[in-house]
Amino acid sequence: AADVERCLPMREAIAGMRDAFAALARGQAVQPPRLPMANPETNGILLAMPAQLLAGPAPRTAVKIVSVQPANPARGLPLIQGQVLLLDSATGRVLANLAGNALTAIRTGAVSGLATDLLALASARQAAIFGAGAQARTQLEAVCAVRAIERVHVYAPTPARVETFMTAMAARLPPSVQCVAAASPQAALAGSEIVCAATTSAAPVFDDADLEPGAHVNAVGVFEPGKQEIPAATVARARLYVDDRAAAMEEAGDVLAPLRAGTIAASHLRGTLGELVEGTCDGRQRATDVTLFKSVGLAVQDVAAASRAYENALAWGLGQEFAMET
Repeated sequence: AADVERCLPMREAIAGMRDAFAALARGQAVQPPRLPMANPETNGILLAMPAQLLAGPAPRTAVKIVSVQPANPARGLPLIQGQVLLLDSATGRVLANLAGNALTAIRTGAVSGLATDLLALASARQAAIFGAGAQARTQLEAVCAVRAIERVHVYAPTPARVETFMTAMAARLPPSVQCVAAASPQAALAGSEIVCAATTSAAPVFDDADLEPGAHVNAVGVFEPGKQEIPAATVARARLYVDDRAAAMEEAGDVLAPLRAGTIAASHLRGTLGELVEGTCDGRQRATDVTLFKSVGLAVQDVAAASRAYENALAWGLGQEFAMET
């Protein structure tokens, strides 16, 4: 995991996501629906995620096996565990085995960084972070990579986790970024122009009425149709963008709940991140627009992130080489 973090700096990860989503929009990616397998005994889920990127000088394939186990933090273990195998598409040869938890956190943060760069106000200086885990950390890193953030409000139900989060981020962010613990979701949103939700909550984590005009929201925490961390009222009034239409219509509870309730229609979806990159859909129109990017996570992100980490590992002499028997 430490090598993955060194080999995939956030700005480079964001550039990789830009390339991956452009390729997806151009039809230069193969991405079957991910295979979920629920574990009713632990309330956890196992996901198998294969994909292939056809663009670039060296087409690559990756397969990620990732497990999300809600009880793990209480055991002193990461919520998300996984591995990513990177393969040469032409030969099928395995090139690298990467720590899936670190790679997932970085690429998930990077996609929010890209969405923020495309949709948030250029003048944004304050952010709110909902959640205090590994995903929340990379969300904040990514937002700070694309906007000159000065103040961050952090909210999570457990104050001790917020303190741990802020201590960790103090070593990862410029000293000009001030992190403060928010006493409530309402306090976290006050004055915040960028909002990141990276939780496992099944219910909305803030009230729509507390959201500032012109705010941009990244929602990345939940990827199951029965869970919803963003209020339906926010989804209804926001300019809505997703990582992938088909995946969102199957997995994004934040979108599916208001659709089922009739609060929004399918036409409410403005476009995908790839279409924004390619300029084939409109982004923010006014300074007062609320924009919302909903991500359920795509396997093409893993291919792009793993490829960059692998190339940097080779160039920088990081990682461990080992032989695989054939």
